Amino acid sequence: MSRLNAKALAQLPEAVAVPQYVRRAIKSAIVHLGIGAFHRGHQAWYTEQVLNNEGGDWGITGVSLRSATVQQQLQPQDGLYTLLEKQGEEQRLQVIGAIKDVIVAPENPGALLSLLSDEATQVVTLTITEKGYCYDFAADSLDEKNPDILHDLEYFPFQLKTAVAYLVAALRTRRKNKLPLTVISCDNLPANGRILEKVVLAFAEKIDTTLAHWIKTSVAFPCSMVDRIVPATTPEDIASVREVLGMEDLAAVATEPFAQWVVESNFKTPVPAWDKVGALFVDDVEPFEDMKLRLLNGSHSIIAYLGYLAGYDYVHQVVADKDFAAFIRAYMDNIATPTLSMPDGFDVEAYKDQLLARFANASLNHKTSQIAQDGSQKIPQRWLASLRENGAAGRDISILALALAGWIRYLQGQRDNGETYTIIDPAADQLTAMTLRVSGSAQLVPNVLAVESIFSGLDKELPDLVAQVIDWHKQLIAEGCQSVVTSFI
Repeated sequence: MSRLNAKALAQLPEAVAVPQYVRRAIKSAIVHLGIGAFHRGHQAWYTEQVLNNEGGDWGITGVSLRSATVQQQLQPQDGLYTLLEKQGEEQRLQVIGAIKDVIVAPENPGALLSLLSDEATQVVTLTITEKGYCYDFAADSLDEKNPDILHDLEYFPFQLKTAVAYLVAALRTRRKNKLPLTVISCDNLPANGRILEKVVLAFAEKIDTTLAHWIKTSVAFPCSMVDRIVPATTPEDIASVREVLGMEDLAAVATEPFAQWVVESNFKTPVPAWDKVGALFVDDVEPFEDMKLRLLNGSHSIIAYLGYLAGYDYVHQVVADKDFAAFIRAYMDNIATPTLSMPDGFDVEAYKDQLLARFANASLNHKTSQIAQDGSQKIPQRWLASLRENGAAGRDISILALALAGWIRYLQGQRDNGETYTIIDPAADQLTAMTLRVSGSAQLVPNVLAVESIFSGLDKELPDLVAQVIDWHKQLIAEGCQSVVTSFI
């Protein structure tokens, strides 16, 4: 069967939306670092709407910092791919044409540096996951002990590994040519633009202090909040797209109809008119960041650890269980909501109702095991602020104490049914070693909660929390997650 490509667009069924602009006429003005499924389901989709509705020269060059997989998927298809929106039995297909090319950084680092330095490049966006920022949360700065950062400092500007180093190398060239830049983080980090700016400046200081000064005045790092559930594409998704298109699309991405993007109005260069196609440009992103991290992402992590241990492979299976659904709603109402301060007119209750409906979308098949990855990076962003604020206010924090016990139980590598699995986490070696050294909750829990790089002294701030987590961990081992959650509700 033939592959989707530019020549095949005219053959597609009328029900499939296709680009409404001349693709070969647009230039690449956006470079995206980390071209995975989420970018293709979110920022590239927003940019496609701009090109279709507003015009402009906003083609995207995607960059993989590791694998050539996406390049291999997209190149035979002229950069085209299908976005499959699924809600129950309904689906909508749209072919996205905004991506003009894909570069694999390890294979062609010179091409990436040239592109980032090019006058035509106005905007850089990033989805490199929390760990990709090489950020030390406890020190609130660049993790200078990170092996990849140490490598990049030694070999700079050659053989680079990190997004941070590539940006600094390109900005050094842009300074010579007096070319400002706007760099937008699209990862699930609070104040993600501020974090990105800190690690870039810290790295630049190591290279050239005058470069760091220029970056402060000539480069914008706006914060942004992104929201769309984009699970890993399944063989069933590929087959569903094939059936409608009548041709193969190995780069297809499946997602939900809902999408949200809130961007701080802080730019040094022109940017696409994303605000004309549904994104919000605001003065302060923080309330929206807090809402999303604590309500959506915080709930997702609870679902991932407790639900996965209980035997549920998908998010929709967890929330289909009435006790788990009630537990998640209790977390939203009693833990996350009291810590939020949203703009007047924003309906938080409606947002929570919408979240539970989105979680229940069985057509997405969002794996709990996928969400459970990289917990050492995610938990500080999703749970700890709520723990601190509620603890300081004297409110009950037992829901998150149970959630933390669930994560520590997850680190022990065995579901309640006895099935074993591999922990995927940048701190996996350290954390799993702890689970092997000690056998009892009374030793294991305090050891994990004392890891400064994750919890930043939380065990000392909230000493009662440690005792609660020990008790919940004992119960999870003795009774299993399903029973503990049911008893809690």
